[in-house]
Amino acid sequence: MKPIKVDFGGKKKKNMSDGKRIAITLVITLVIAAVLYYLMLPALNFKAIEMYIWIAFSIIIFIGLYGISAGAYSRPEKMAAAKNKMKIPIIILIVMAIIIGIGYLTGAVFFRAKSYSNIIKVQDGDFAEEVAEIDFSSVPRLDKDASNMIATRALGKLSDYVSQFTVSDLYSTQINYQGKPVRVQSLEYGDIFKWMKNTKNGIPAYIIVDMITQNAELQRLDEPMKYSPAEYFNEDLIRHCRFNYPTLMFDTPRFEVDDTGRPYWVVPVVDKTIGLFGGRDITGAILVDAATGKTTLISTNLEGKTKLKTDKFVTDEEYQWLDRVYSAEILNEQFNYYGKYSNGFINSIIGQTDVKVTSSGYNYLALNDDVYMYTGVTSITSDQAIIGFVLINQRTKDARYYQVSGALEDAARTSAEGKVQQYSYKATFPLLLNVSGEPTYFMALKDASEYVKMYALVNVKQSTIVAAESTLADCVEKYAAELQKNGVNVEIDIGNVQDTDNDNNGENTVKYVTVTGTVSDIRTATTGGETYFYIKLDDAATYYKVSVKDAEKIILTNNGDSVTFEIPENAEGNIVTVKSVK
Repeated sequence: MKPIKVDFGGKKKKNMSDGKRIAITLVITLVIAAVLYYLMLPALNFKAIEMYIWIAFSIIIFIGLYGISAGAYSRPEKMAAAKNKMKIPIIILIVMAIIIGIGYLTGAVFFRAKSYSNIIKVQDGDFAEEVAEIDFSSVPRLDKDASNMIATRALGKLSDYVSQFTVSDLYSTQINYQGKPVRVQSLEYGDIFKWMKNTKNGIPAYIIVDMITQNAELQRLDEPMKYSPAEYFNEDLIRHCRFNYPTLMFDTPRFEVDDTGRPYWVVPVVDKTIGLFGGRDITGAILVDAATGKTTLISTNLEGKTKLKTDKFVTDEEYQWLDRVYSAEILNEQFNYYGKYSNGFINSIIGQTDVKVTSSGYNYLALNDDVYMYTGVTSITSDQAIIGFVLINQRTKDARYYQVSGALEDAARTSAEGKVQQYSYKATFPLLLNVSGEPTYFMALKDASEYVKMYALVNVKQSTIVAAESTLADCVEKYAAELQKNGVNVEIDIGNVQDTDNDNNGENTVKYVTVTGTVSDIRTATTGGETYFYIKLDDAATYYKVSVKDAEKIILTNNGDSVTFEIPENAEGNIVTVKSVK
């Protein structure tokens, strides 16, 4: 008897065709690639390495998904057929790797040293003639860290903001605003939950810190900032720019305000000018209205040429308020190319004739209503002193090199800190000023809490000529006296020196008191080439340290004489440094 076959109406399952499998895998890959694009935001530009990375990730995802759907990883017998189908994406990966390799090779400094040295045009300048004698009433007295501290304190006084927003450390920009140096500082949401609560209304204010008076002022906005790096989705600044300019490459954004106080984001546009990936330069900038998101593309118009399709330029009068198109990092990098490779790549390694590089840091100087990056320049064969310095306009990239021999900025900082070593103050990175024709480093001296306590002036040519005082007027007066002692006759008008008298200054400066007594003991010591008198008054345990260089008449003092010393109000310890002797 034959077995009975029962048909339940089922159909034999068919294998998915390769064409359908590839199509489905491709659709899924495109969806994932779109998500990656939204997160990575690569420029669709053959000079953008990020584009190749995005494409490579997408292809690898396609290969992985196809291998899974074809069962190539679970069933070895199907691996050969799957590899055959994956040849094209693998070939694309190989071709991209070859393009990247050739791109880097054609832009290598070894082959293109002359092109790198010409990426910035540097002219020699005359310091005494071209760098105007400084008006001390406009000297910035804060660095970024001190400015951030003052801005944070100012925000802390506003209860309606402090719980929801913080001061952005990253987006703090020194600019000229209405004729004076300030730092404008954007706010950002305190955390993701505060972003969720406040993003609908945007960021309602920003902070301006006056670099002279050290006052911080919160600017409340009639139109809050809806576009910023603090946002997460389409209002995120870079994402907003990417969707408007998909092929352009961007540098780090900066926060600025125009002359009316309206906030803008400045997003520099980058181009690679040597080979495929070398010779990074700025060809323009995107100005983004922080409130409306309106974008304007402007060109730097270098040498009358531009690759950007725009009839607007940074040199146009309407953009005179714009101060920071070129970052200090790019300008520093480009000057080093000029300094190293002007005489070829081989010379930068062997011989090193006329090879020079920038020093350890940089600062900003306001000149002619523009902001200039300042940095010292030293010989690559000897980094013990500067051989000059460079000023580069951060709006136009106009670069001037000034030949001046003297102390490195770090040496000047050490001299300034050593002058008041008893307080353990730290000097800001120096600003180079023209003081009656004398190149002079200016520094603020800060305590551990970033409060500015004193000011210092150090002569570039003779770093032993140092003045450090609690007020700028006293510091300038002392510096003039030190110059004259060393045979440098100058005429410095201290009438234009504005000493701050405000809430910040009241907390930041050193207050002095006088102490009078009868000399009961005198001792002397020589340190660092300078002679000091250590004088005890009456029966007290304290010795008062007096520099002969600062108070020459102290050598005439004898036991039993009555003297008056001016000392810091909160001075403690067995040895106290004297400010002045009466």
